[in-house]
Amino acid sequence: MANYQNALIGGIDRYLGLKGEPTNTVEPVAFAMTEANTLFVGPAPAPNSSADHDPEPLRRLVRKYDAAARDERNRALGLKGEELVFESEIARLRDAGRNDLAEKVDWISQSKGDGAGYDILSFTERGDERLLEVKTTKGYELTPFYLSANECALSEERPQHFRIFRLYDFAREPKAFEIAPPLRSALILETANYHASFS
Repeated sequence: MANYQNALIGGIDRYLGLKGEPTNTVEPVAFAMTEANTLFVGPAPAPNSSADHDPEPLRRLVRKYDAAARDERNRALGLKGEELVFESEIARLRDAGRNDLAEKVDWISQSKGDGAGYDILSFTERGDERLLEVKTTKGYELTPFYLSANECALSEERPQHFRIFRLYDFAREPKAFEIAPPLRSALILETANYHASFS
């Protein structure tokens, strides 16, 4: 909210300092993965420029307890999200009568390792490639997330195929949306880390 007392920021900081950050473990998800179902993929939210009006004390507090950084460190959460998208893509193609393409869906980050710039190789019903970079959070749809330089580069090299597949509310009832390049039309991209070297 735009209107709040400054004392609230200090109170939240003290509370989180005493309680610690929320756990990094993945809670049991309230759905069964025994039978693959197709995820409902809704529209992506529009970028909100109101963050420019946040005071610096609030920005520091958000950086200190960064949900996006916590989720990025949570490898188990990312793997569960990728697994769900992998199974959902297979189910989607089978439902469309494209068993031939469903058999070709590949969990790239598992079969070939990280570094490709995407996690899942899937297909449209016409057979066009879909390069899905899965970003999973236990938070709500506007929870920030991280992109690597490699992922951003791939989105520019293959914009017709690359998609960010954003999973949110993962611990309760997973929901999703996709973001197509150009990424800056849907996301506010900020430099979060710097590569430091001596040459």
